[in-house]
Amino acid sequence: MSKGLPKRSEDYSLWYNELVKKADLAENSAVRGCMVIKPYGYSIWEKMQAQLDKMFKETGHSNAYFPLFIPKSFLSKEASHVEGFAKECAVVTHYRLKNSEDGKSVIVDPDAKLEEELIVRPTSETVIWSTYKNWIQSYRDLPLLVNQWANVVRWEMRTRLFLRTTEFLWQEGHTAHATRQEAIDETVQMLNVYATFAETFMALSVVKGVKSANERFAGAEDTYCIEAMMQDGKALQAGTSHFLGQNFAKAFDVKFATKEGGLEHVWGTSWGVSTRLMGALIMAHSDDNGLVLPPKLAPIQVVIVPIYKTDEEFDKIADKANEITKKLLAKGVSVHFDKRDTHKPGWKFAEYELKGVPLRIAMGPRDLENNTIEVARRDTLSKETVDLAQIQIEDYVTEMLDKIQETIYQKAFDFRKEMTTEVNTWDEFLDKIESKGGFLSAHWDGTSETEEKIKELTKATIRCIPLDQNEEKGNCVLTGNPSNGRVLFARAY
Repeated sequence: MSKGLPKRSEDYSLWYNELVKKADLAENSAVRGCMVIKPYGYSIWEKMQAQLDKMFKETGHSNAYFPLFIPKSFLSKEASHVEGFAKECAVVTHYRLKNSEDGKSVIVDPDAKLEEELIVRPTSETVIWSTYKNWIQSYRDLPLLVNQWANVVRWEMRTRLFLRTTEFLWQEGHTAHATRQEAIDETVQMLNVYATFAETFMALSVVKGVKSANERFAGAEDTYCIEAMMQDGKALQAGTSHFLGQNFAKAFDVKFATKEGGLEHVWGTSWGVSTRLMGALIMAHSDDNGLVLPPKLAPIQVVIVPIYKTDEEFDKIADKANEITKKLLAKGVSVHFDKRDTHKPGWKFAEYELKGVPLRIAMGPRDLENNTIEVARRDTLSKETVDLAQIQIEDYVTEMLDKIQETIYQKAFDFRKEMTTEVNTWDEFLDKIESKGGFLSAHWDGTSETEEKIKELTKATIRCIPLDQNEEKGNCVLTGNPSNGRVLFARAY
């Protein structure tokens, strides 16, 4: 099997696009800007979805579903929100088609114009808060902790599979609380849920922080985020959690009767991650041979490839493979025994390497005689011969998968650390953003004007104000004006 992948060092963008297609993750659809997520890619998303859903429910959230269509008037109720999304909205104006006069096509029926246009949801704050008005009357109804798994549409001119498409899949949490502090605590809690998922399951090393006012979600008082570093030195926002204050509650008049008998607006949050995480997973870990998947998210964790010439040899290998498979399945390991006789072992090796299967076991007649197997790791491309008499195969494999998960995370952690540079002058900033990339830790004077100027001059944006940094007085890297602390700049997806 010829992978035919470009090298990352020669054309990172082309490498990414080709890998997504050749590894059977996704492809462009007949609808411009939209993608088809293929079964192998969707199975990875399903594992992400299942784990995140479990974590949401463990923190007290329940799933619901809200309409795809939002009345245009809803978006007018929160000014900054509509301004933030207006240019990305897809609008439904008619509700019916009819045959053309020549009968050869269909046209929009001009008599079927909607009284009020509908927006295909770019995000669901407005339609959900209009619903919450009916659900919330008293402090006894709070907190309201709801999540939705859905698709959204944001009209994109320049698209790239998983990273930026007109339609994409995501989850969006929307919660309502009795006090400001409860809402802030929820916002931070969900940020931490995202960070834990990214690091523990995706093996991504992320920075937790707060967005600047320019980068804040439209309609929020504060946006918290996790930022990851890709192998080409660009940052990728991997999740956001928004403290909405009372903005949407006031826009939709969502009030509750307090314990003391008063009437107050509730406090809100929203938070979400999307199929963009698939792009992060691919770009953070994969190599010139194909995908490198962390075992916790790999659809197939172990593949067994038989090497044989006769049917008799295959039958004996199959018996041993089935024995191993049974033991691994009992340990919760996803394992696939590749019985296909249409492809040679070498072709299969290349296929599973391309698809990022963490562990490959090869077995031939000689292995049966010696009671051994050949084990190949995808992350390091190393191989070893294992004596089955010396190990419990299920324990060996689970320990190896844990090692692979940790090795992939440690590599990402070390890379992010290596690609984070402290700069103190504008010349340093210009040099490092061009020669090295990555995160630049620099002082900023806190003004939108300076932030916009730096973006204009370098295409670098403030990715976040890290939550774990100490306060440090200094001078802005561009203006020289006083600064209360460093922020992380980077070019980003």
